[in-house]
Amino acid sequence: MAKRSATEVVTSNGQPFLKASGSGLKRELAVNDEMGEFEDAWEDEIESDEDVVDGGEKDDDENAMDVDDDVLPAIEESEEQPTAPDAFIPGTHTLGKDEILEADDSRQKLPATAYLVTGTQADAIKNNELLVYKMSSLHKTQKDGDSDSDDEDEDDDQNLDEDPVLEYRSIPHPGGVNRIRAQPQSSSLPPVSQPYHVATWAETGKVHIWDIRPLIESLDVPGYSLDKERSHSPLFTINSHGRAEGFAMDWAASGPSSLRLLTGDIHAKIYLTTSTPSGFNALSQPFLSHTSSVEDIQWSPSEPTVFASCSADRTIQVWDVRAKGRKSIAGVDGAHDSDVNVISWNRSNQYLLLSGGDEGGLKTWDLRNVKKRGSTGPDDAPLASFNWHNGPITSVEWHPTEDSIFAASGEDDQVTLWDLGVEQDEDEMGMNTTAEKDVPPQLLFVHQGQQHVKEVHWHPQMPGTVLSTAYDGFNIFKTISV
Repeated sequence: MAKRSATEVVTSNGQPFLKASGSGLKRELAVNDEMGEFEDAWEDEIESDEDVVDGGEKDDDENAMDVDDDVLPAIEESEEQPTAPDAFIPGTHTLGKDEILEADDSRQKLPATAYLVTGTQADAIKNNELLVYKMSSLHKTQKDGDSDSDDEDEDDDQNLDEDPVLEYRSIPHPGGVNRIRAQPQSSSLPPVSQPYHVATWAETGKVHIWDIRPLIESLDVPGYSLDKERSHSPLFTINSHGRAEGFAMDWAASGPSSLRLLTGDIHAKIYLTTSTPSGFNALSQPFLSHTSSVEDIQWSPSEPTVFASCSADRTIQVWDVRAKGRKSIAGVDGAHDSDVNVISWNRSNQYLLLSGGDEGGLKTWDLRNVKKRGSTGPDDAPLASFNWHNGPITSVEWHPTEDSIFAASGEDDQVTLWDLGVEQDEDEMGMNTTAEKDVPPQLLFVHQGQQHVKEVHWHPQMPGTVLSTAYDGFNIFKTISV
């Protein structure tokens, strides 16, 4: 499949979905009651809620996984105390009794501001760049024609149709950028003295890790002096893949000083890089179960040692980093009729995985029903399947808080929004007598106007806001559907 351009939404200081009591009491900060379970995530005494990761009872359970004690070096303990979370993070925090989610008004009001990081694929290697964009003065588009009298009473700032302001900072990048990912950030950005990491998959076969915190600061603070020595060179370069380039990459974090980065290449190899307070460590032995190019990778939002991957071999694999032999522990064979291009793991429902194929299909899988390696039985079937797109799927992503809603993009120049919770009205069944293509009731919205759409992301802090990147530029929009 064709190379995909790289874009990632960067979080800013505003936060979504503060917890509020159902009785209308004053908002309270979310308390992380579950983090203790993952405090020692890389030691093999931790047990998962599922029976797929149970390395200590091999004699009692024939299906128990063999645990490799030497998979990872021990993570150095840090005296750094994580800051208390001030926002509800799906998959991490739990609502208390009589508590409800309430959107943060500060990120719903207009004008809005958004940040993103992206990379180029220039005609010459020396011309490539890594860029951080700041999109500000984002106003609601004015309605065409006469407006209703009710609209006249709205706040003037909400109705302005001014031009947005686009600012950016750039640094040279060695080679074209196949994909870029920013580290997960559960709260506001760290102080400028601390790094904010971004990883780039270069066409040269190297994965570079950068600190873009100074670039963001220079966009926000007039007269800020950019430290070129800090920002113009990568903090760390992963050379595990040799000269084999790739696209698959995903971050995960167990704490401020404990990051994990997975990278997959076109030679079917997946490598893990970890971080400690003293720096990054690239592990030399790959994970091997795919037989063709690894196209996408997703860490589990609830199990810190589990991840999923998809490949041009038409399979989806589920892995545990502690498993001996670096082999997958479960998977779906023949998940699509062609290459499986992209996957997304639901942040609100840990059992749901979304996939997009080269044939244009979108499928949702229940991971509780996925067969373990070595087991027999009927082939896995998806929970839902859609064939709306007329070209290869280039990107999929679940909504960050709504477990039934997702976005997708394809080579047919469409960005689509879906809701699995929608069912067709019985009164409307059979009413479509035209020759036009049947529209699935779950299809909420189709966004068009861009060419060669490569990635689509939900903004993590601006509810319902979607950002798409394409050959001819970026679009940021919000519909009435979500």
